[in-house]
Amino acid sequence: MVHRLTRDNLCEIMGLVSMRRFWMAGVVLVAVIALLPFSFHAERHLETATRVEGSQAETVRQELDTRFHSPFVDRVVLVIQGLPPADSDQGQQALTPIVSALTDEPGVSGTISYLDLKDPIFLGNGGGTFVLVGLAATDSPVEDEVPRLHQLAHSLENQLRPHYPAVKLELTGEIPLNFDIRKASADDVRHGESLVIPATLILLLIAFGSLAAALIPLAVGQLAIATTLAITGFLAQRLHLSILVQNLATMLGLGLGIDYALLMVSRFREAISAGHDGPTASALAARQAGRTLLISASTVAIGFLALLTVPIGEIRSIGIAGFLVAGISVLLTNTLVPAVLALLGKRIDAGKMPFTPKLDAQRAAHTGIRWRRWGTVIVAHPWLALLLAGVPMLAMAWQVKHLDTSVPSGDWLPASAESVHALHTLEQMDRAGVVYTMRVLIELPPNSEDSIAQTDAGWNAIDRATKQIQSDPRCDRVISITTLAAGNRASLTDLSRETRRSFLSSDGHAALLEVLPKTSVSLRQQVNWVRDLRKTGAPTLTGAPGATLIIGGIPALNADYQTIVEQHVVPVTALVVGGTLLALLCGFRSLFAAVKAIALNLLSVAASFGALVLVFQDGHGSRLLGVPAATGSIFPLVPIVAFAIVFGLSMDYEVFLVARVLEARRSGLSEMDAIPEGMARTAGLITSAAAIMIVVFAAFTFGNFLVVKMIGFTLAIAVLIDATLVRMVIGPALLRIAGDWNWWPGGLGKPHVAASQE
Repeated sequence: MVHRLTRDNLCEIMGLVSMRRFWMAGVVLVAVIALLPFSFHAERHLETATRVEGSQAETVRQELDTRFHSPFVDRVVLVIQGLPPADSDQGQQALTPIVSALTDEPGVSGTISYLDLKDPIFLGNGGGTFVLVGLAATDSPVEDEVPRLHQLAHSLENQLRPHYPAVKLELTGEIPLNFDIRKASADDVRHGESLVIPATLILLLIAFGSLAAALIPLAVGQLAIATTLAITGFLAQRLHLSILVQNLATMLGLGLGIDYALLMVSRFREAISAGHDGPTASALAARQAGRTLLISASTVAIGFLALLTVPIGEIRSIGIAGFLVAGISVLLTNTLVPAVLALLGKRIDAGKMPFTPKLDAQRAAHTGIRWRRWGTVIVAHPWLALLLAGVPMLAMAWQVKHLDTSVPSGDWLPASAESVHALHTLEQMDRAGVVYTMRVLIELPPNSEDSIAQTDAGWNAIDRATKQIQSDPRCDRVISITTLAAGNRASLTDLSRETRRSFLSSDGHAALLEVLPKTSVSLRQQVNWVRDLRKTGAPTLTGAPGATLIIGGIPALNADYQTIVEQHVVPVTALVVGGTLLALLCGFRSLFAAVKAIALNLLSVAASFGALVLVFQDGHGSRLLGVPAATGSIFPLVPIVAFAIVFGLSMDYEVFLVARVLEARRSGLSEMDAIPEGMARTAGLITSAAAIMIVVFAAFTFGNFLVVKMIGFTLAIAVLIDATLVRMVIGPALLRIAGDWNWWPGGLGKPHVAASQE
C-alpha cells in the first residue's frame, strides 16, 4: 500500500512538473520563433576590423582623427595595372579620371597619387601605380565603403578597357584585407555547415537507428545557432562584435546543441525501454540529465566568460558567442526537448532505419556488455592502463614547450580574395610597404615652446628621427613632413592642406612618420621592429629630451595584439580553472573528483596543443589540411581561445561518466562494479557525441581561413583524445585507484532514488 501511494504521489508530482515544463517550453519556443528572422541579418552588423582596446595602434588612430584631422585615418590602396607609366603624359591622362571619380565618391575623404606628388614611390618596379584613398568617418563602419569602392573600380575598368585592354583596378590595404578575409571565413562557415549537417545526420541515425530521434539533436543545434546569431546581431548594434561570431556560433552550436540533446534523448529512450509512458519518461530524463547538463554547460560557459577579460574585439566576440551558444543549447535541451519527447512518447522510434536491429534494447544491451567488459579490464589493471595511455599523451603534451605565438610566416592569406591578389601585385611592384606602414607619431615635450613648423629645433628633431629610422636596413622609405618639404622648412607652404593635416598636428607639436618596410621584411620582423623602436624611444631618435612616440599601423597592431594576449594568458587560465573547479565542487560535492577532472583537462589541452604545434607550426602533415608548409608559429588568438573552449568541452564527457559512476555508487554498487557500470551506460553516448563533434570541428579545417583551421583542428583533436584515451582509459583507472576518496567529502552522502524504483 505504501509503495502504491508512493507511485501515485510520484506520478502526480511528475504531472505537475511536466505541466510547468510545457509552459516553460512554450515561452522558450515563442521567443526562439520571434528571434529566428533576425538571424538572417546578423552578418550586416558584425565587424571585419580587428580592435585592440587601449593599444598604441588604436591611440594613433584616434590622435590622427581628433588632433590631426587627417583625411587618411582610415584608408585603402587602389592598385592599378595595365595603364601607361604614371610619369608619362599618357599615363597621367589615364590616371586623371580614376582619381576624379574616387574624389567624387561620397565616402572618400581624400586621395594621394602621382598626380599630387611626383614621387617615385608611386612608380612600381615593372610598371603599375597606386592611389591612396582616405575614407570619411560616418555613423556606419568604414568597412561598408569597401563594396561601393569595388563597384566603382569595376565601373572604371569597363570605361578604360576600350583604350587599355589590360587595365586592372583592385583594392587592398588593412580594411579591404580584413573585409575579404572575414567574408572568406563566413563562406567557410556556409561550406562547412553544408558538409557537417548531412554527416551529422548519418551519425545520429547510426547512434539512434530512427529518424525521429536523430532529428531532435540536429534541430536543437540549428536553433542554438540561429538564436545566438540573432542575439549577437542585436548586441552588435551597441558593441563591436567580430564576424568570427559566425564561425564560432556555427561550430559550437552544432557541437554543443547536438551533444546536449543527444544525452537527453538517450536518457528518454532508456526510460521508454523500461516501460514508462511518454510524459513520465520525459520527466525522468529531464531530472536525470538536466543536472548533468547544467554542470557541463556551466564549465563551458566559464571558459567563454573568461575571454571577456581580454581587451581584444575578436576574442571578446568569441567569448560572447560561446557563452550564448552554451546557455541557449542547455536551455533548449532542458525545456523544448523534454516537451517534444513527452509528446512523442514511443513514437521516438518512428522512421526506423533498415540497418537497425529488431530491438533497440538488445542493441543497447550488447553495446553495454562490450563496454562493461572493457571497464572491468581497466579496473583490474589501473596502473598498466595509466602507463599505456598516459605516456603517449605526455609525449604529445611535451611538444607545447616550443609553442610560438608570434605572427605565422608564409603566405597564409586566402588567395581567392581580391585584396590578397592586389597585395601580391604590390609585392611584385616592390611597393607592399604602403600596406604595412608603421605610423610613428612623435610628440615634442609638453613644456617645449618649439613648434615643428615654426622653429628650427622642432623641425630638426623630426628630421633627425626621420633619418635615424631611414638608416635601418629593414626600412624602404620614411615619409614625413620634412621629406615632403625636401628638408626645407620654408617649403611647407608649397604642400597641400591635406598633406599638412596628414603629417602635422594642428597645434604643431606632433608629427606623423609613415615608415614603409621593405617588401622582404616579414610580418614577424615588422613586429620585432615595432618593439625595437618603442624600446629605443623618442628622446634617442629625436635628440629632444622628454619627447614621446607611439606607433600604429598593421605591424603595431600585430605587436599589441600579441602582447595583450601574452599578458592575459595566465589570468584567463586561472579564471577558467578556478571557476570550473568551483562548478564541479558544487555539482559533485567531491574534492578529488573535481581536482582529477581539472588535471585530466589540462592534460587533454596540452596534448591537443602539442598536436597543433606538430602539424601547423612544424608542418608534419599540414599539406593534408591544405597548408603547404610549416607556419613556424601559431596565431596568438588560437591558444587562448582554444584553451577556453577545449577546457569546457573536455569536461562534458568527464561529467557524463562521473555522474553515472556516482549514480551507480549511490545505488549500492562497489567501486569495482560502479566504474564498469558507468562506462557501460555512457561509453556509447560519449563515442557518438565525440564522433559528431569531431566531424563538426574537422569540417572547419578544410576552409581557407587559417585561424579557423587551427581552432577547428585543435578542438577536433582535443575531443578525440578526450573521448578515447582520457575518458575510456585514464579517467576510469584513476577512479579505481582513488576508490572511496573519489567522493570525499560529500559525494555519496545523499542517495538518490534510482529510476528502477520509480
